[in-house]
Amino acid sequence: MGTALALTLFAAIGIRLIFLQAVDAPAYAGGGVADRTRTVELPAPRGAIYDSTGAPLARSVEARYVYADPTEVKDPPATAKALSPLLGIPASKLVELMKPRRLENGVASTFSYLARGVEIPTAKRVQALELPGIGVHRDERREVPGGDLAANLIGFTSQDMAGLEGLEARYDDVLAGQDGKRVYEAGLGDLAAPIPGGYSRTTPAKPGSSLALTIVRDLQFRTQQILSAGMAQAPGGTGAAVIMEIPSGAVLAQASHPTYDAAKPTPSDPVAREDAATSFVIDPGSVHKAITYGAALQEGVITPDTTFPVANAIKKGDTWFPDTHPANGRKMSVPGMLAYSSNVGAITVADRLGPERLIDYQKRFGLGKPTGEGMPGEASGRLLPVDEWSESSAGSVPIGHSVDATPLQMAAAYAAIANNGTYVQPHLVKEVIGPDGKRTPTPAPTTRSVLSPQNAAALRTMLEAVTTVENATGLTAAVPGYRVAGKTGTGWRLVNGKKQPGEVSSFIGMAPAENPRYVIAVFAYAPSGGGAAIAGPAFRDMMQFTLRHYRVPPSTGGSAPKFTVYPR
Repeated sequence: MGTALALTLFAAIGIRLIFLQAVDAPAYAGGGVADRTRTVELPAPRGAIYDSTGAPLARSVEARYVYADPTEVKDPPATAKALSPLLGIPASKLVELMKPRRLENGVASTFSYLARGVEIPTAKRVQALELPGIGVHRDERREVPGGDLAANLIGFTSQDMAGLEGLEARYDDVLAGQDGKRVYEAGLGDLAAPIPGGYSRTTPAKPGSSLALTIVRDLQFRTQQILSAGMAQAPGGTGAAVIMEIPSGAVLAQASHPTYDAAKPTPSDPVAREDAATSFVIDPGSVHKAITYGAALQEGVITPDTTFPVANAIKKGDTWFPDTHPANGRKMSVPGMLAYSSNVGAITVADRLGPERLIDYQKRFGLGKPTGEGMPGEASGRLLPVDEWSESSAGSVPIGHSVDATPLQMAAAYAAIANNGTYVQPHLVKEVIGPDGKRTPTPAPTTRSVLSPQNAAALRTMLEAVTTVENATGLTAAVPGYRVAGKTGTGWRLVNGKKQPGEVSSFIGMAPAENPRYVIAVFAYAPSGGGAAIAGPAFRDMMQFTLRHYRVPPSTGGSAPKFTVYPR
């Protein structure tokens, strides 16, 4: 009986072994592989953002992340106390991150981030502590060498390298790479290392592409510096400045005030992170008059030699529109009307032009829709349709009120005048640089004809009166040695369609006027007034620096023409 029982037992064991090794072997082997398998993420480096000269504005640098395996941490309080001074994180927070927790499937979590973007020397000090359950792995962090340089354009990323604002967000799909991973078999405990000859498969990470902008770092720095110095005279104000190259339409600098440090965006005010040139909606005021006169020239309503009597004020509907430089009914030249920013003159010209044609030219000059420059969330502004005009609109629209626009839209409109009447879409991105170094230029900007070259040249000449005629409104914007054509403006800031206290003063101009190379627009919102003392001088300093930076020789052919404001 004993022998029979023993044989029966061995027979049962043998049959079971046959099932385990022949029938159930694949399932158990697969389960074993799953238990031994480790997965390591291989982060894809994020592409950089460069200025037009190749200088980095934002780039990713190699770093480390520190993590905890809560199932392996022996003494959380002591571990947290040791790590806190190295990571700069309170010990109480580290203890919380190391607490055991379970995943949705009920399995204990074996991973928790303790810190991201840790510098490599610091990570080595963490490793040297040899703390149970604490590990270090490759990571990256975003470095912004210039701090606040072009910060309102660049934006910033999350710790996970996802673009959150600015160009980082707009071109996230271009800049972000595709993470890879390594899956391999490893032992346990003291043998927690890859098993030689075991399963191993690696999917390489695909780095992101980089952006080369049209921005010039030195020009951007100086533009921000001048704008901030001017805006110091207007506490609580907002400023914007745009520099465009003619004829390419490339934006060489685009500054905002206030601004922030893109390397440390967390404590900043969301308002300070906005790009004022594309999000700042205003009634542009008298800088719009160049559009009114340009349309009238193109339609043959006026010529550069047109003169007519100008009263001290004109009434439209129930609203009087006065002039700051009373003409007392004398004949006034068109250059004189621009020099003294005559509301009566501009409204009279617009009456001859008609509202339909005026709106048509507003659209041709790029108002009423986003420019498509490349910034996310760009405001479109708004034009007042003819069927919504009141009787007073015939007075307000020609002089730049009842018109919603952004500083960038107005800069692009003047760039069309500078570019012999051809509108060129402003743009910020010059080319995309692939991980392999291949450079792919961005699509050519859209263009359209707005004015004939002859009428654009005539308008430029008339706009020179603004910076040269005695007592003209733009004398502070004159640049010694260069002919400057431009226009002053005083408008309002609009928030959700509502007029805000104070005023927006502006100057938009081009130089050299006889053959423009650059257009600069400066807008200064001063809640308590006084912005006019900011815009003109800021334009002058920015244009002077730009012309010298590019070694543009002084104007040839002498000074600007002599203008007669009140011809006999």
